[in-house]
Formats: sequence, C-alpha cells, structure tokens
Amino acid sequence: MTALAALVLGVLNLATFLVFGWDKLAAVRGRSRIPERLLLVLAALGGSVGALVARPVFRHKTRKQPFGAWLTLIVFTQAAAIVAGLAVWWARHHSR
Repeated sequence: MTALAALVLGVLNLATFLVFGWDKLAAVRGRSRIPERLLLVLAALGGSVGALVARPVFRHKTRKQPFGAWLTLIVFTQAAAIVAGLAVWWARHHSR
C-alpha cells in the first residue's frame, strides 16, 4: 500500500512538473495557456512538490499573485496534515 501511494505521488508530482513546463512554453510562444486553477488543483491533489520545483526551474509563476499565496497555502495545509497524521500514528503505536 505504501509503495503504491509513493508511486502515485511520484507520478503526480512528475506530471505537475511537466504541466508547469508546458504552460511556461505556451507562455513564451504566445499560445493557449493552462488555467491557473488546474495548476493549483494538481498541487492540491498531491503534486505540490512538483509545483514547487517547477517554479524556479522554469522561472514560471514566481511573482504571480494570488497564485503564489494559494500554492503556499496548499503546501502548508498538506504539511500540517502530514504532521497531524504522523502524530496520530505515533500516538497509536507508542501508547501500548
């Protein structure tokens, strides 16, 4: 189960990274863009690491607001959920 979750998150983060790159390429070429909402949804679904890595790599969406604020909120929310989940797991497995 853990390996499957890691695989899914890896694929999702790679896909998010590539979508950011595709959007940057579209921006440079003056073509149709990927909606910011979709970029944020990909990050919220678990692709936030890919989004965070893609921004400086492609120099894309680095100064755009409120996009940056939303992405930061997503990352902090995910981090808090991970910490809370680990705290619950730790309490259950070390209270015996």
